[in-house]
Amino acid sequence: MTELLAVITITILAVISPGPDFAMVSRNSLLLSRRAGLLTAFGIGLGVLVHVSYTLLGVGLLIQRSLWLFNGIKLAGAVYLLWLGIKMLRTKAGGAVTDKRLVPLSDAGALRTGFLTNVLNPKTTIFIVSLFMQVVKPETPLMVQIGYGLFISVTHMVWFSLVGLCFSAVGIRERFLAVRHWIDRTFGGLLVIFGVLLAVASGTR
Repeated sequence: MTELLAVITITILAVISPGPDFAMVSRNSLLLSRRAGLLTAFGIGLGVLVHVSYTLLGVGLLIQRSLWLFNGIKLAGAVYLLWLGIKMLRTKAGGAVTDKRLVPLSDAGALRTGFLTNVLNPKTTIFIVSLFMQVVKPETPLMVQIGYGLFISVTHMVWFSLVGLCFSAVGIRERFLAVRHWIDRTFGGLLVIFGVLLAVASGTR
């Protein structure tokens, strides 16, 4: 019971902390559509399953002990975030009408954005690997560990779906769409900052 409570508490605290996932869901919900925001949230949940899968397979231990592999993941995440951020920073005034970058994403595109943002997010790697290596006991049955992983994934989907619903509410969207190019630039700036911080931290744990 203590282990379960620890997993639930740590998961909730980790999920609600700000990061690239939050930035992408908020941005897509505000500037694109509720559907785009929800699909981005679902993609994030699928990304979590990738982290859970390699951790349960033992790769998480390798990542934890291999500095070069861990730094490789950080750099890959940094490059992806910088690429997304720079695209958003280049958004022009009048966005949704004159800027092709703000044409609504396809369902697959929104799903892919959420998935890649999470899969390449070292914060999620650290969280899940640490949780399973330090909180979950080795003798915990595999099916229970898989249950923990599904809980973590579903928690991400639920939280970011709520974020998407909030930011895509009609009243909120109407107010922010008038300054949509500044919103895109703001979120782009945040992603660039996240990317730079990851790149700078790539030589440390």
